[in-house]
Amino acid sequence: MSGINLPSSLTLHDISGYRDESFHAESHDTIATTLPENVGRKDNEPAPPPDGGTQAWLQVLGSWMLFFNTWGILNTFGIFQTYYESGALFRTSSSNISWIGSIQALALLATGAFVGPIYDRGGYRWLLIVGTVGVVLGHMLLSLAKTYWEALLTQGLMVGIGGGCLYVPAVAIMPTYFTSKLGLTLGIAASGSSTGGIIYPIMFYKLIDRVGFAWTVRILSFTALITLIIPFSVMRMRVKPAKVRSLIDWTAFQDGPYMTFVVGCLIGYMSSYIAFFYTSFFGQASGITDTSLAFYLVPILNVGSMFGRTMPNWLSDKIGPLNVIAPSALGVGVILFCNIAVNDVVGIVVTTLLLGFFTGVFVALPPAIYVSLTQDKSKIGTRIGMGLALAGLGVLAAGPGGGAILGGTRGSENFEGLWIFGGTAAMSAGAILIGLRIWKGGLSLGAKV
Repeated sequence: MSGINLPSSLTLHDISGYRDESFHAESHDTIATTLPENVGRKDNEPAPPPDGGTQAWLQVLGSWMLFFNTWGILNTFGIFQTYYESGALFRTSSSNISWIGSIQALALLATGAFVGPIYDRGGYRWLLIVGTVGVVLGHMLLSLAKTYWEALLTQGLMVGIGGGCLYVPAVAIMPTYFTSKLGLTLGIAASGSSTGGIIYPIMFYKLIDRVGFAWTVRILSFTALITLIIPFSVMRMRVKPAKVRSLIDWTAFQDGPYMTFVVGCLIGYMSSYIAFFYTSFFGQASGITDTSLAFYLVPILNVGSMFGRTMPNWLSDKIGPLNVIAPSALGVGVILFCNIAVNDVVGIVVTTLLLGFFTGVFVALPPAIYVSLTQDKSKIGTRIGMGLALAGLGVLAAGPGGGAILGGTRGSENFEGLWIFGGTAAMSAGAILIGLRIWKGGLSLGAKV
């Protein structure tokens, strides 16, 4: 799940509440902030974002590394699911195993929502330190794990909380450095999640037979540590937000379009993470692929996801994000239903690539839609955090729910039931999002929503 891509039309004021009171203009559906060079400022007012330059692009590099080690690591869980299913480390049901990845995802999303005020008060370096310790130490302790509960606490909870602390600076720092290039730079940074989802699984597969599970996970941990030194070295907080965000906006629960979208995302995340968690195991357990290709299905999924997180960013600027995300949710459903009939290598590779693309769309665009659905732009940070945390409950349901349907008996897994469950969830999410699109834009096919 995801990374965050925002359309390039979204500006500084839209995303984080950073603003210069001296000048701004609001249109019907976005805030267009102009930053002329010769606008007078008071001595205590920050300079406009540079929108380029070495220091600004170093923030993009640092943010890319943070995405690489948060969502990139989470997108890798499919290979751990496949490895744990083999019983080499411990023996338990598919449903129990998937709790590890589900808790990791929920911890990342929920922690990101709660630590936002810490960032707003200037504590971004503490978030980087705590997050790095959580991710690195979590993997180090996982390398010592021998039981299911040890893996759940280290990989699920510790790595997830650490990732949540790193995720906030990855997104929040960019609007203070970029305005007109904000959509582009966030898209570049978010591609780190897909890259991590490609590199980490390949490392795992190449190392597991040579050095064993313990040293494989330690090498992944050392990789995270080295790459996380980069954001700590180059990222600098230019300016604090004009207002420290609140944890909860209670009025959001009375906002019909906003809550409709939250429900659509929650159900859609269920289908997306069924694909992320079980595609690799499907290839191996069904005998369609050998063990080698089964592990490589995770990087293949993330290759598709890389395009799904970038190309729709451009398209949504042209036709509107709801017009992109609704058919993409339906696309996920169609492909999951198609998995029922997949019985050869070509078929599973094609559906995996397509699943990667359409799930990438579905996890990339929600923040942009939360922005467009929020009338009071000072509450954008809070509402994005709330929306992602609530939708994260869908991830929590996806893994254990899918595992319960799959069954715990090796060789007699109910993959048909799993794909029907995931496909139905995706179709339901698509129907909800289409309803929201009609609610906001009417029946006109040309409406930009």
